[in-house]
Amino acid sequence: MKLLNHRTENLYEEHYLKRGPHIAVIGGGTGLSVLLRGLKEYTSNITAIVCVTDDGGSSGNLRGQLGILPPGDLRNCLVALADTEPIMERIFNYRFKEGDGLAGHSLGNLLIAAMADLSGSFETGINEISKVLAIRGRVLPSTLENITLAAELQDGSIIKGESNISKSTKPIKRVYSVPASCTPLPQVLEAILDADAIILGPGSLYTSVIPNLLVPGIIEAIQKAEGLKIYVCNVMTQPGETTGYKASDHLRAIYYHSKPALVEAVIVNNGHIPSCYKEKYARERAEAVETDSEALRNMDVRVIAAPLISENGYIRHNPEVLADTIIKEIVNNKGANLAQTGKRRYL
Repeated sequence: MKLLNHRTENLYEEHYLKRGPHIAVIGGGTGLSVLLRGLKEYTSNITAIVCVTDDGGSSGNLRGQLGILPPGDLRNCLVALADTEPIMERIFNYRFKEGDGLAGHSLGNLLIAAMADLSGSFETGINEISKVLAIRGRVLPSTLENITLAAELQDGSIIKGESNISKSTKPIKRVYSVPASCTPLPQVLEAILDADAIILGPGSLYTSVIPNLLVPGIIEAIQKAEGLKIYVCNVMTQPGETTGYKASDHLRAIYYHSKPALVEAVIVNNGHIPSCYKEKYARERAEAVETDSEALRNMDVRVIAAPLISENGYIRHNPEVLADTIIKEIVNNKGANLAQTGKRRYL
């Protein structure tokens, strides 16, 4: 009887999650996976669009040795959307601590590389891994082409490589891809155009969010889409990359690399950050992102403030609160027909 009830519950959940809003989330890194963990409790109609410019660590090594796209950010998103036993998450995130050629590699990255080779393409490999993890939604690279991220700094110097840009302590003027022209995945453009909401971020501004906007066709698809366009601002600044940035500076950088008025609303944190964390981040030359609401409103966006932080050794977005905030905005934008999915009400 317990087994039957469990199966019935799963069928019930699957049925209602399929009726949830269609959401395209654009970004990369830890921030994107945090958001996905929250959103998957409301809908299975999620498309995570992930940048493919990572060139550091395990991803960078596999990219250099095998000529595949960097799998790390894609792996994080797959695991975040997984509807499997916790042991599968631990397996995919397991990182070898020793071994010639193995040390530093994530097992999930190696499995993605293996599946890409077995299936004949990186795209098919990701699809097959998605089935193994029974993910709620889908994960897509913004392009299948091998591109390198470069940055022009305020002093005119040039840095190439995402990992090098992240380490730089000098202010960034702009980032760009090499080569400048690449082809977006058709499914990416379709997901954006069909979405009830398009979410930018959270995540590293110049090395996770903006790189996706550099892929030709993505900005135009966002502009053309009828879905609600939201930018989720980071809670903390990043040393070098966004030192001293207020919320409006984050949005201004996005507009500089895309088009003015690309988004309609900005989600910011108004929760209290404990002094112990402020001191910790200050030592790392990071601080809480200031919400300059008037400047944001002057940029013709709606400011949505909520207590978004989660404390677990680091200051991150709380996946449940962030997802709930986004879903409420979608409901308000779409109307009462999306007022309920799964077992939880949005309002």
